[in-house]
Parts: sequence; C-alpha cells; structure tokens
Amino acid sequence: MNPNIHDMAAHLLDVAAGSERFIVALAGPPAAGKSFLSEWLCREINERQSGIAAVVPMDGYHFDNAVLDPQGLVPIKGAPETFDVDGLHQDLVRIRRADKSVAVPVFDRPLDLARAGGRLITLEHRIVIVEGNYLLLDQAPWMALQELFDMTLLLEVPDDVLEARLIQRWLGMGQDHQGAIERARHKDMLNARLIKTASRPPDIVWR
Repeated sequence: MNPNIHDMAAHLLDVAAGSERFIVALAGPPAAGKSFLSEWLCREINERQSGIAAVVPMDGYHFDNAVLDPQGLVPIKGAPETFDVDGLHQDLVRIRRADKSVAVPVFDRPLDLARAGGRLITLEHRIVIVEGNYLLLDQAPWMALQELFDMTLLLEVPDDVLEARLIQRWLGMGQDHQGAIERARHKDMLNARLIKTASRPPDIVWR
C-alpha cells in the first residue's frame, strides 16, 4: 500500500472515530523515516482535529550507556537487547488506560541519551502514534507489545536506500567516511534485516 500522508491521516481519523484511545504502531528499519513520518502524520491529524494526536518514540527507551557499558553492549546500541522493553510496555499500558496523563522519555540523538519525562501524553490525545524499529518484532519480550496496538504500520524501504541514508546519518554525527560505512553496514543494516525478516505482518505495509 502506498497512501500519501494526507490519506493516511484521514484513514486513522476514520478508524479511530469513537475510540477513547487509539494506539498506532509505526515500525520499520533504521533510517526508514519513522520519526519524520510519525511527526508529520501527527501534525496532519491535528490540523483536522486540533490536539488529538501525539507521538511516543521508542528510542526514548534506550538503556543509558551507564547500563550498557558493563554488559559490553555499547558497540551494538540500537539492537533489540539495548532497549527497556518492559518500561515501554508499562507506559503503553498506562496510556491505553486513558485515565491520567503519562510522561514518556524522548531520545536526544546528538547527546546519545534519553531524557526522562520529555513528553506528556494527555487525555486529550485520543490517537497515539508509537514509532520504533522493533514494535512488530515476533520475539520475546517484544511480542508482548502486540496486544496494546489497535493498528500496525510497517515502513518498507529498499536496502540500498537505507544504507545510503545511514551512511549520511553517521557522517552527520562526525564519523569519517570509512567509519560511517562500517557502522551502517555492520551495525544498522544487521538490525534492518532482522526487522524485515522477523516482524509480524502489519495491518498496512507503507511503501
């Protein structure tokens, strides 16, 4: 399926009509455009019905380097085991309950750390878009998230496009050209292939 952003916003408003809370998972590999599209989709929805949509970024649930370093996991930060999945699950349960505001963390990429309480999901936010790499991963403990989503979307982007974007991302973060290629090919693309081969079928594949 290849809807434009306007059609997707209209579709979500339609299927979420009457719901006190409607949670959408927007998954996809690194550099697929999840953050950009989720924020754009949120704006499009809010332009139609002011203030009803918000985004919860999965990256806010990165374990801090102080936790990863003793386990030797800093070099693979971004892999499934480097996220606080239980924390994400608990926050989504609270968000689904829709009885009070819920503070969620957001990831500061330049600082390479999560900021606790960086965003507030309020009762006004009927449509909550959760965006992240592993939301549809069909492996424990990630599969426990599935029951919390009302709709699932998976971004589909060709590998060559992902690799080019990832190299540019690393260059923009100060890596030299060879270092950027190494990180893209031997770190991020491994995670991308896992997502493409081990995710549950989504409700909508967004190309």
